[in-house]
Formats: sequence, C-alpha cells, structure tokens
Amino acid sequence: MKRLDIKGCGTALITPFRDGKVDYEALAALVDRQVAAGIHFLVPLGTTAETPCLSDEEKVEILKVCRAHAPELTLLVGAGTNSLTGTLRNIDLLAPYGADAFLIVAPYYNKPTQNGLYEYFSEVASLSPKPVVLYNVPGRTGVNISDATTLRIAALGKVAAIKEASSNYAQISRIIAGAPEGFQVFSGNDDETLSLMASGASGVISVVSNIVPDKMAALCNAIMDNDYTTARELYRTLLPLCKSCFAESNPIPVKEALAQMGLIHNELRLPLTKATEATAELMRKTLKDLNLI
Repeated sequence: MKRLDIKGCGTALITPFRDGKVDYEALAALVDRQVAAGIHFLVPLGTTAETPCLSDEEKVEILKVCRAHAPELTLLVGAGTNSLTGTLRNIDLLAPYGADAFLIVAPYYNKPTQNGLYEYFSEVASLSPKPVVLYNVPGRTGVNISDATTLRIAALGKVAAIKEASSNYAQISRIIAGAPEGFQVFSGNDDETLSLMASGASGVISVVSNIVPDKMAALCNAIMDNDYTTARELYRTLLPLCKSCFAESNPIPVKEALAQMGLIHNELRLPLTKATEATAELMRKTLKDLNLI
C-alpha cells in the first residue's frame, strides 16, 4: 500500500478571490496562519476551494503557494472529477508541484454502481504516482460508497485512506473495524470529529479550521492524547461554529466568517453567491461568542 500516515486535523482550504481573480496574497496569509496555529496537514483544491470553478493555471499556482508557505506539511490535494480521464489529467497536472497525496471524490452526476466505484478507484490508484484517498460525500455526489465497497477497495492495498462524509456512523464504524493495517479513515464532517476519532478514525478534514485552526488542532491533539475531558470541552465550544458553517452550502458561510474577521474579501464564483443576511448575522453572533470579532 502507498502509505499516507497523517493524523489530526487537515484544513480543507478555501480559495480567496478578489475582483474575479484568485487572491494569492490572501491565500499565502491564510496558509501562514494555518502553519502558525499548528495544523497537521492541508487539503487544497477540494470542495471548499470551489475547485470546479478554477482553471488549470489557477490550480497549479494555488498548489505552488501552499507548498512554498507550508514546506513541512503534507498536502492532500483534491484531484477528483466525474471521469477517469479528467481525474488522471488532474493528477498529471498537479503531481509535479508538491502534492503528497490525492483526494479523489466519488464520481458525481454519473451515479455509478458499487462495482463501477470499485473499478474506478482501483484504476485511479494504480495509475497515480502518489497515495490516493477516497472521498465519500453522497450529499454532493448522489452516490454512497458503501462500507463493503470501501473495504473491497482497501483490500487491494492501493488506496491509503478514506474521507467519510456520509454521516452514517454505523457504516463508518464498520470501515474502521474492518480496515486492513495502514488504511486510515478521516471524518469529513467537523461535528463528527470527536465521535469518529474516539471510534478509531485518524482525524478530520475540516472546514471549520479555516476559521479556528488552533482550536481544531487542539481538539484533535486532545483526542490523540486520550484527554477526553479537554476534548469534550473544546467540542462543545466549537459545535455552534460547526453548525453555522453549514447554514448554507459550503464554502458560503466560512467565507462570510473569514471576511468578517478581515482575512479575505468576501467573493465566490458562480454558481455560488455570498451568504444571505440571515446567515451573515448567524455567523456574526457565533464569531462574537468565540471572541473572534
């Protein structure tokens, strides 16, 4: 198996825009902030990055900025599409620029069968020069990678891990219990970090850590240290923020929060739009309660 061997909190980085272009200066500052906060790894070019709306040139430049400003951190880079050729093309495009592993989402829109998922991920992993991490997010893709299929893929020894955002605790628990040695499971939902890590997951790929990288890293550190008193306190503190960050489609609320904190210009690319006033007010209250604004 191509090993990954990362643990803790990885931030699913947003992509800041200004006047229609990627704001690379703001991105560099965000990465510097993540590193200073002690985040464990970074996940650029995922869902939170609005990657379907980025050009190839922008993807490469974003990855270059991440590598330059986080030279010691593992970069788990989003490269999945809904076609094998498109995914392999992304891998070929991004592999030379500092990617340590690739996050590959289940093909969306196509609605493949479980056998189709197995064949697809097997082919991607066989041809990737870097470790591959499955990404199961049925709420966005329209298809769930079942635990049986995940374990069937894991048994091949070609895939390193899965980011599980199905919110199906029983399914994820069966993956953790049945996984071969070296195969890792990461929570794909911030509010499930405590329960899944307590059940054996290696960490979380987090949206909330765009806002509070120090606190999300501390939560994961406490769990990994078996300090559940601290972990529970941190989890209760962070839970309102976890909920607020999904009041609308991600990354709309998290960009609203970062803009209120003065860290980015609040701009998204269509078809996403800025937060409604109700979401903005909810985020404002949540940030004030955490003394972030």
